[in-house]
Amino acid sequence: MTSLRMTSLRSSSLRSLLLALLLVLSPLGPVACAAPGPSTSFGCGTSGVPCLKGTALVELTTSKGTVELSLDGSAAPLTAGNFVDLVRRGTYNGTLFHRVVKEPIPFVVQGGDPQSSNPNTPVDLLGTGSFVDPTTGQPRLIPLELFLEGDSSPRYGEITVGPGQAEKLKLQHQRGALAMARSNDPNSASAQFYIALRALPELDGRYAVFGRVTKGMDVVDRISQGDKLISAKVLQGGTLVQDAK
Repeated sequence: MTSLRMTSLRSSSLRSLLLALLLVLSPLGPVACAAPGPSTSFGCGTSGVPCLKGTALVELTTSKGTVELSLDGSAAPLTAGNFVDLVRRGTYNGTLFHRVVKEPIPFVVQGGDPQSSNPNTPVDLLGTGSFVDPTTGQPRLIPLELFLEGDSSPRYGEITVGPGQAEKLKLQHQRGALAMARSNDPNSASAQFYIALRALPELDGRYAVFGRVTKGMDVVDRISQGDKLISAKVLQGGTLVQDAK
């Protein structure tokens, strides 16, 4: 029995290592890194990015079917607000799911790179793009946003993985969780997002979950790398404000 348990642990460790390597090699996606301290310049009303008040229901029409997403503006106002704003701008229309990891075990379906809507974009650049704000000509980047039970507001710019902290997160990486992809900098999320194909507790406290799949998870399971996100639209809710209080 002990031998079987050790074999299982070694197998689990190997799978975790392989996934970690996939993460590190991804140009823009979940990666583990040290974070700078939280900044008071982050958050609703100070970032210039609209925040979601309440909830929003978003429909993704993909080449494999329709997916509905429920966004939580109470637990992730800035991250959810950024997503709703990009949906309304049409940023996601015609983009690709450029990164789908199902082996050695199910991991994530990732999309939302604005440059993937251009068929002339080289494949090796997919996953490196951000939303460029037309008013400034600069990439819009948002900070890591985490809300813990017992806190009065979200924490910004701070990776939170201390003992017992992950369990306090209001939004965790359960199967179907919707979260923001980013580079090594925890404050570099922009437009790219991913959907968890299974529970991913190793990402809790490192990446901002802001919603979940409420309908069409079977569609998400069928999505392959290169499939298209034809269009995205807000079905319900979606009230955006500059201060979520």
